[in-house]
Amino acid sequence: MTHADAVRVLDAWAPADAAQEGLRRDYLAHLAAHQDGLYKSCLPAHITASALVVDPAAGRVLLTLHPKVGLWLQMGGHCEPADATLGAAALREATEESGIAGLALLSADGTPGGRPVPVQLDRHEVHCTGKDRPANTHLDVQYLALAPAGARELISEESLDLRWFGWDELPELTDDSVRRLVGLARELIG
Repeated sequence: MTHADAVRVLDAWAPADAAQEGLRRDYLAHLAAHQDGLYKSCLPAHITASALVVDPAAGRVLLTLHPKVGLWLQMGGHCEPADATLGAAALREATEESGIAGLALLSADGTPGGRPVPVQLDRHEVHCTGKDRPANTHLDVQYLALAPAGARELISEESLDLRWFGWDELPELTDDSVRRLVGLARELIG
């Protein structure tokens, strides 16, 4: 993935509020300071990419029970050098973790297939380099991935469980970031 793409995506993104604008500026400052800022090797922080898989017709979202965190989360993870763009990283992660072929990221005009745009940023601490290692920070860029009609999920080895949840039926073990992301998805496409 090119460093320039991540900068372009974040430069062009128009956040909905002051908190998201602050995160956007922090992410851009991180990228300005770190040419390797997209990769797990960049410590103590690095950019990650994720996507909430949405079935618009059924009004539901697909969440994964993350084995390390113990929470129901959207699909996502670390960027890899083979990812051509930040959106491609999010789409790859969503496809790998959901088992659903044919996902499409929501674009700026609200349709699948155009230039994908993030819907939210979230900064959180994790132990992705190991439990015995210091915590580091994920600077997550979050997208919406639209599932094709009749999509069937297939659990991967990266998940303890994988389930569809209605807009108003999120499990208790879901954090505020996921709840905000689901709310944004519902506003945009629900």
